[in-house]
Amino acid sequence: MVSVTASRAFTAGVIGGTALLIGGKWKEKQGLKASWTTNHNTPEPLYKWDNNWDKRQHIPGDGDSCDAAGDKGPGQPTAIRHILLIRHGQYILDGETDEKRVLTSLGKEQAAETGQRLNSFDFPITRVVCSTMSRAKETGSIISSHLPESVPVEYCSLLREGAPIPPEPMSSHWRPEAQQFFQDGARIEAAFRRYIHRADVEQKETSYEVLVCHANVIRYIVCRALQLPPEAWLRMSLHNGSITWLTVRPSGNVSLRAVGDCGFMPIDKLTTT
Repeated sequence: MVSVTASRAFTAGVIGGTALLIGGKWKEKQGLKASWTTNHNTPEPLYKWDNNWDKRQHIPGDGDSCDAAGDKGPGQPTAIRHILLIRHGQYILDGETDEKRVLTSLGKEQAAETGQRLNSFDFPITRVVCSTMSRAKETGSIISSHLPESVPVEYCSLLREGAPIPPEPMSSHWRPEAQQFFQDGARIEAAFRRYIHRADVEQKETSYEVLVCHANVIRYIVCRALQLPPEAWLRMSLHNGSITWLTVRPSGNVSLRAVGDCGFMPIDKLTTT
C-alpha cells in the first residue's frame, strides 16, 4: 500500500519534475525533467537543418528584378517534386562484363511488378531516367512499357552503381579500394546534386520523376537528402524492384515517404541481390 507521504512525493515529481524513487523512497533532485520513459535529459540535436542545402533557396534582396507591376521576382518555387527511386531487378551476378549482367527471368518479373505498381498510382510521371548499366536499362524498359507512351525515357551515367563513401561501420565482406570510393563518390554525389533538389521557379505543377538505378546510389541519396550522416548508407537494405519515394517541397524540406517498398510484390519474388 502506498503511503500518503510517497503519494504526495509522486505528485510533486510529476508536476515539478523534482522527485526520484530511490530504494523505495521518494527523494528530491533539482534540475531533473519529468518523464514517463527516461530519467536523463533530452539530447540536443547534433546540427540544424540546412534550408539552403540545394543552393536554390530564394533570398529576396535589392538585386531582384521587378515586373511591370513592381513585384519582385523570380521569387520562391511553388511546385512539389516527387522522386521515385527504383532498384533494378535481379540480374546475373557472374557475368564477365556489364553487357552480360542482364536481368534473370525473375528480375524481369520483378520489373514488371514495379511497372504495374507505378501505373496503379496514376501519377502524371514526367520522365524515367535510367542508369546506363545493362540491368538498370533493362529494368527501366520493362517499367516504361507499363506507363503511358508519352513518358520519355532518358539515360544517365552518373546513376551507375559504385562505392559512394566509406561506410560506418565498415562491412566485413565488402571492402573496395580507397581509390574506388574516391572515383565513384564524386560521380554519385554529382547524381544527387543533379536530380535531388527543389523545383525550379518556372515549374508550376507537381512533378513525379522515376530514377531507375542501384542500391548503393539510392541509399546514399536517401542519406544526403535527409541530411543524415552519408556514411550510414550501408545500414539500409533494398529489395530488387523496390520503390523509394522522396518528396522535395518548395521550402526545401524533404520527406521520405517510402524506402525499399516491395509490399506490392509476391513474397516468392523478393530478392536482395
